[in-house]
Amino acid sequence: MRKSNGLKEGLAIGLGYFAVAFAFGIFTTENGISPLVAGLISFTNLSSTGQFAGVNLMLRGASYLELALTVLLINLRYFLMSMSLSQKLEPNLPVWKRLLIAQGVTDEIFAVGLTRQTVNFKFYLTLMVLPIVGWTTGTLVGAYLGEILPPSISSALGIALYTMFIAIVLPVVRRDRAVAAVSALAAVLSLIFAYVPVLKTMQLGWKIIICTVIASGFGASLAPLPGLERPADSDDINQMTATRATSVERKDE
Repeated sequence: MRKSNGLKEGLAIGLGYFAVAFAFGIFTTENGISPLVAGLISFTNLSSTGQFAGVNLMLRGASYLELALTVLLINLRYFLMSMSLSQKLEPNLPVWKRLLIAQGVTDEIFAVGLTRQTVNFKFYLTLMVLPIVGWTTGTLVGAYLGEILPPSISSALGIALYTMFIAIVLPVVRRDRAVAAVSALAAVLSLIFAYVPVLKTMQLGWKIIICTVIASGFGASLAPLPGLERPADSDDINQMTATRATSVERKDE
C-alpha cells in the first residue's frame, strides 16, 4: 500500500489554481476591488465560477437574496461532492474536522480524495494546503500586477477565466449529446436574456438563476440517471393495495 502524500498530490492542483486565480485577480482590480479584498475572497471561497459571478453581482448592486441564490446554484455541485466524500471519511470523525475538510471540497481536490478507499483527516488536510495557497496567492499576484500592467496585457490575461470554462465544458460536450443539448439551451437562453428588450433589464443574478434552472431541468428530463424508477402515482398505489388485499383474502380462504 503506497503512502499517502497530500502535499505532493496537491502540488499540480495548486499550480493550476495559481494560473486561473491570476486572471481572477486582474478582473477584480479592473473593477475597483483592492488586492487585499480580492485575496480574502479567494481564501474564504475557493470557487472560481462562484467568485466571478458573485463579484459581478456585487458590482451591479444586487440584493443579498439574489447574490445568495445565484452562488448557491452555481456551487450546488459541492453539496453533492461533500455527500459522496462523507462516505469515505474515517468513522467517528469529529464535526470540526469535517468542517475543515468541507472548506477544501473543489472539483480537483475532491477527485483526488475520491481515489482513496478511506479518506483520513491528515491526508485531505495536507491535500488542501497547496491548492488554497495557489488560489489565494494567484489572486493577490494578479490583483497587484493588474494595477501596473498595461491595459492591453491585462485584458489579454483576463480572458483566461473564460477559456478555462470553455476548456472544461468542450470535452464533455463532444462526448455527451445530452450535455451538448443542455449547453446549447443555456447559451440560447443567455442570448435571449441579453438582447430581448424586456428581459435584458433583469438583474444578472436572476438571469443566471432562471437559465440554470431551465437548462438543468431540461437536462434531467432529457437524460435521467439510469436505474431510477418512475415514482408510483395514486392510481398505482391503489392498484397495488387492491392486489395485496385480494392476495390476503385468498390465503384466508
